[in-house]
Amino acid sequence: MTTTSSISRRGLLGAFAATALTAAPTYSNAAGFLRGGGDIRRLKMYSGRTGESIETVYWIEGQYIGEVMTEVNRFFRDWRNGQSMQIDTRTIDIIAATQNLLDSDQPYTLISGYRSPQTNAMLRANSSGVARNSLHLQGKASDLRMQGRSVGQMARAAAACRAGGVGRYSGSNFIHVDCGAVRTWGS
Repeated sequence: MTTTSSISRRGLLGAFAATALTAAPTYSNAAGFLRGGGDIRRLKMYSGRTGESIETVYWIEGQYIGEVMTEVNRFFRDWRNGQSMQIDTRTIDIIAATQNLLDSDQPYTLISGYRSPQTNAMLRANSSGVARNSLHLQGKASDLRMQGRSVGQMARAAAACRAGGVGRYSGSNFIHVDCGAVRTWGS
């Protein structure tokens, strides 16, 4: 006799609600910072553009949770036209590790995740700070802010992961993180 059981997302969240991530500063990339945190990875974010929130466990015991990653992809969609794509899990790991290092109960506010080619072209026409081949177009970047944390604090935490690009946009009160080459810019 074969028995199968199905564990719901709600069940997983309930089972792991009491588990907390802790940073492991001896590792040199985002996944390394998360390795010391046990068998789960969490994401806590808010989108000021859509009013949506996401607070979820997205990784358990070495596996990304497909159903949750589908929700993450939707959350990171281009809010101007509703288009979405698969967000690179490395970017999600950098965000989670950075949030963990900041040791805050506040969610990150997502300013920009995935950008469609149309949105990127429009933004590029109106700003010199938007790259033609932005990693936002590939689902590999996000722009973030956090209440109670400065741009400098967020940027230092993201740069400590040594897992991708970190841009400081102090005048607009946000940071850019991506899973591209390790580099920093801005002030």
